[in-house]
Amino acid sequence: MATATQKITLSSSRDIPFNKLVLSQSNVRRVKAGISVEELVESIARRGLIQSLHVRPELDAEGKETGLFEVPAGGRRYRALELLVKQKRLNKTAPVPCIVSEAGDDILIDEVSLAENIERAPLHPLDQFRAFQVLREKGMSEEEIAAAFFVDAKVVKQRLRLVSVSPALLETYAEDGMTLEQLMAFTISDDHARQEQVWEAIKDSWQKEPYTIRRMLTETTVRASDKRALFVGIETYEAAGGYVLRDLFQQDDGGWLQDPVLLDRLVGEKLKAEAEMIAAEGWKWIEVAVDFPYGHTSGMRRLAGTTIDLTDDERAEREKLRDELDALEAEYAEADEFPDEVDARLGEIEGALEAFEARPMRYDADQMARAGVFVSIRHDGQLAVERGYARADDEAMEGQEGQGADGCSPEGGEAGGMQRAVITVGGTATEPEEDDEVETIRPLPDRLVSELTAHRTLALRDAVATNPHVAMTALLHRLVTDCFLPHSTRGCLEAHVREVHFPALAEDLGESVSAKSIQDRHERWGDHIPADDAALWGWLTDQDDDTRMELLAHCVSFGVNALHEKPNPYGSMGVSQHGLDVRLSQADRLARATGLDMVAVGWRPTVGNYLGRVTKPRIIEAVREGAGDRAAQLIDHLKKGDMATEAERLLAETRWLPEPLRLVDPDAEVDADAGIDADADDLPEFLAGDGEEDEAPGDEDPQSMAAAE
Repeated sequence: MATATQKITLSSSRDIPFNKLVLSQSNVRRVKAGISVEELVESIARRGLIQSLHVRPELDAEGKETGLFEVPAGGRRYRALELLVKQKRLNKTAPVPCIVSEAGDDILIDEVSLAENIERAPLHPLDQFRAFQVLREKGMSEEEIAAAFFVDAKVVKQRLRLVSVSPALLETYAEDGMTLEQLMAFTISDDHARQEQVWEAIKDSWQKEPYTIRRMLTETTVRASDKRALFVGIETYEAAGGYVLRDLFQQDDGGWLQDPVLLDRLVGEKLKAEAEMIAAEGWKWIEVAVDFPYGHTSGMRRLAGTTIDLTDDERAEREKLRDELDALEAEYAEADEFPDEVDARLGEIEGALEAFEARPMRYDADQMARAGVFVSIRHDGQLAVERGYARADDEAMEGQEGQGADGCSPEGGEAGGMQRAVITVGGTATEPEEDDEVETIRPLPDRLVSELTAHRTLALRDAVATNPHVAMTALLHRLVTDCFLPHSTRGCLEAHVREVHFPALAEDLGESVSAKSIQDRHERWGDHIPADDAALWGWLTDQDDDTRMELLAHCVSFGVNALHEKPNPYGSMGVSQHGLDVRLSQADRLARATGLDMVAVGWRPTVGNYLGRVTKPRIIEAVREGAGDRAAQLIDHLKKGDMATEAERLLAETRWLPEPLRLVDPDAEVDADAGIDADADDLPEFLAGDGEEDEAPGDEDPQSMAAAE
């Protein structure tokens, strides 16, 4: 016969006058530090007593009820009611809802008090968000919600910001599938489809930290700290209809600009306006770009202008600043460090004094008539103007000075008249048109191969940086080689680590996926690494192995050098043929180890980066390899420019890569330790040439010459 289940009996509830209640000595909550009764007082005054008190009849020494009730559970509520009575906001005989247990209950009164305090469960952040959202939808402002629940308005805004997260991700968080920090990282984007796509990509990866989520969601945006944004100004950008996305959960340096196209248009318009003002000075030409590659003035002569002297007022201001600087340095000479406000003032003074030293130059009209100006943007968003550079073609005018007996200038204008500057915005010299009659496949130009392998080097760096195990193997290989084979060739990894700079830069290199990934990663690490040597050692010691491995991979990646260079047969400078072979062989090995796919990292053949830079036979060969013979036949009758444009369309989705970006057969890999130089006849066809086919014989790339020096 089954035993009947014992039914429990709940304690009864009743209203008891407040003056009949006393706080039990068995109440476990005795520490008052950090407990705010005042906030509960205001909550009770606003909403009433939401939760009843738990009480037991008080017994005298003989075990008889005294008419009073002690409160073992609800001590904070009791103190809040007590304070309301003292403030005369509550009658001392006001009835208080209470749960009354039997005086002779088997459960100890201390147990009741302890259970009431430790069995409570805090509200889940997602439930808090949904509750705040309901209140917001019913008309309460964020400030009113914050005031009603005694929290900072920022907390309410942060919780309400979760409305921008995909419902699918909210459910994942509710089921403990992600952390609150990861969920908050998704709030920087309103695109639910993109949020879900990012989560699918990283949820099973070891690299799913909040900063990774933020980076992936903002990879098509521009940071407010970008020099273009600083140059234009956030206010101007927003006034033109641009939107800035900000992160409520962490420092975001001003947020992310969501419309890069609008930003670039505003930058171009402002740069053009600045160039027009400078053009009125009388220069022959003006080059305008957001930035110029290193060595852009190589091969040009800098004109010697006359420094414009300081005015009397400027001299007086400079001396005043110097006196203030000397006084501050003398006052704090014995201090270990300057106070913040003094340090800031010293920085202002030093900046102002540097501005006095960087005096503008005055140039003669005849000098400006044969020279030009570079206009760009500095790293801090300020306008950078480089005046007085004469090109080789400009110099030819110097020998023509004074010619023209009819009083006309050599250009044919009136003597003394000001010429109109030629302004070039974001452009470079046009590549010479290929000879349409050339029907043989000639070797790729050295400069083009260098640019292509620069793309590959950046992609390899990014791939190594995201593969700590491969990075450690590469580093150990380099270090062991140095220790035990000191006379071996340096190879692909430049270990010390020392960053390798590119002698030839493609215009789209800085905007590539790999370049942006490297920059974002470098900025992220830079936000955490201490500047002091001792502090840095301690910081590194405190990091876990995964963090140190990730940092090691990032640092090692800067030493990757997969660049093609023209070998120096004399061995005094540059790289030998054998050294180049070993470098490219090791680069292939790294690419295979990291699983590098140049198509996956965003490289596509375009008119600008390849097709417009090679001969017609090479264009046809590329289309034949990538899209088939029939596609090649469709374009073989076109002129060079039309052929390159059509080839770009045909190859867009074919995953075709030029030879410098492909992986070579591992069986053909050069033995790094063999010490035998490869014969020039055995080299790949694209490396067999001596010079660029688009340049006249004997011409040298100025950037490459500067790098060699």
